[in-house]
Amino acid sequence: MENLKRITFDPEIMGGKACIRGMRVTVGMIIGLMASGHGKQDILKMYPYLENEDIDEALRYAAWRVEEIEIPLWTGTE
Repeated sequence: MENLKRITFDPEIMGGKACIRGMRVTVGMIIGLMASGHGKQDILKMYPYLENEDIDEALRYAAWRVEEIEIPLWTGTE
């Protein structure tokens, strides 16, 4: 995915998982909070160092990753 300005990858931070601006806040954590019913405003209150744009980019990145995962098809010969 091009134009990521807020999603970072560093093997020294959270094992290289997709994080928000080099912080120890992963995209997965943001998506998990939203999936469990927390809205953007809830997340921004819980993590005041995050910005609305961080959540927006985390959502875009997660949507892109879901579409990019390749799953091998069973051919029946294995």
